[in-house]
Amino acid sequence: MKKTLFLLVATAMACNSSQKTVTDGGTEEASSVASEMSFAETITEAELKEHLYIYASDEFEGRETGQPGQKKAIAYIKAEYKKLGIPAAKKDGNYFQEVPLEISKLPVGKLTVDGTDFAVGEHVLTFSAANITTDDIVYAAYGIDDDNYSNYNDLNIKGKIVLMKSGEPKNADGTYVITGTTETSNWSNMSESLTKRVQIAMDKGAIGVLYYDAGNFSRFKRRFESMKTNNSGRMEVVDNSAPEFYNLFIDQTLAKSFLPTIDTDDEPQILSKKLQLAFESSNDKISSENVAAILKGTEKPNEYLVISSHLDHIGITGDGEINNGADDDGSGTVALLEIAEAFKKAADAGNGPKRSIVFLHVTGEEKGLLGSQYYTDVDPIVPLANTVANLNIDMIGRIDPEREGDRNYIYLIGSDKLSLELHNLSEEVNKKFMNIELDYTYNDENDPNRFYYRSDHYNFAKNNIPIIFYFNGTHADYHKPSDTPDKINYDLLENRSRLVFYTAWEIANRENKLKVD
Repeated sequence: MKKTLFLLVATAMACNSSQKTVTDGGTEEASSVASEMSFAETITEAELKEHLYIYASDEFEGRETGQPGQKKAIAYIKAEYKKLGIPAAKKDGNYFQEVPLEISKLPVGKLTVDGTDFAVGEHVLTFSAANITTDDIVYAAYGIDDDNYSNYNDLNIKGKIVLMKSGEPKNADGTYVITGTTETSNWSNMSESLTKRVQIAMDKGAIGVLYYDAGNFSRFKRRFESMKTNNSGRMEVVDNSAPEFYNLFIDQTLAKSFLPTIDTDDEPQILSKKLQLAFESSNDKISSENVAAILKGTEKPNEYLVISSHLDHIGITGDGEINNGADDDGSGTVALLEIAEAFKKAADAGNGPKRSIVFLHVTGEEKGLLGSQYYTDVDPIVPLANTVANLNIDMIGRIDPEREGDRNYIYLIGSDKLSLELHNLSEEVNKKFMNIELDYTYNDENDPNRFYYRSDHYNFAKNNIPIIFYFNGTHADYHKPSDTPDKINYDLLENRSRLVFYTAWEIANRENKLKVD
């Protein structure tokens, strides 16, 4: 970055000369603003372009999670932080946060009841490994725990496997016990009640559920057979800290081997059966990493602002074309590197942030926000309780062809969801420094695209951490080999990166942490 330090108030230039000159306030305030602007101006089109032509080149092979191109990406990011002199965020000095992933595939094995074997895929279905031998089995009838009806009265299921069936109880006159009418309750809706039933059993200390649903077993089996035929699975985070819980779907034959009268018996009871689960995982393990660096705060080092982008993309097509992902999310990656450098230059000049700033590059976004999920749900590098905000940058180098109006815009999503203070701060910072058109089209609760849930900020938001998601919208090259560096609008990328920097500066240096509404 070019080094330009101002001692007096300066005019900061942006695309189409859209930035405001700040001249209000006293000498001290003017000097502070001038200093802030000088560091923002080290974020330049030229350096963003230099980074991106490397990072989104064919050499990086589309940066698919766990593949060689992703390893080249994390090596590049690490090298840049070492060059800048910004230390790793992890206490052990490693810039890489290992993110254990696996592609979930169908297990192989069998279930045995009193010496009789049932192969997986026939009378029993499960989608994960399970190895246990136990005679602690209880029958909880419908597995219902409702305000006016419960199958768990005087039934201890802690440490046990629970056999339950679908549906709900009826009175002798044919009405339903829970509604008192001929209408069913939500407990008869499989989609709504299955998860609830399992969660209740978990909350009461059960270690597994044998779920008998004669009407839907064929549906579960079709899904199982489809996965088996396609031999493909979903990539997911391996969370070894989560308690092991066994979910199994069984048919009528197997259900009756536990309790022959199960279709008519609604009385919860302890079962005298010996059960063995022997299902081995066939999942493919994936090695991947987040990259995290940190600048320690000068006054409030134990409060943290996290600025994030995702380092991965979708790799190589079936016919060998490379998806370079220049906009998605090469633009966010290089913006984050430039923002980090601007803050480091400020720190070197004696203007370090009051709060600590974590620069977080996450993996597996394209596979389901996996890197940020691991960071927030399994292994936060800094405490979530002390994280004041997350600014997430995902695609900020292009123009949405469907949008009408000023090209110097950015979509903001989520700024007002958890903190009105953050939203107001964002607006004020933009008016003070950049005058970019802030477009809230996709901030609408009814947005059919559901972008609020589709990038890494969401894993912070679900933990009640205020967020802003910076986004330029989609375009014809989205998730295609044609998303290349030559199509990036580098003047806009500069402007938008500076906006994030200014917003981060205000959050990191304000007296009080943001209020969560």
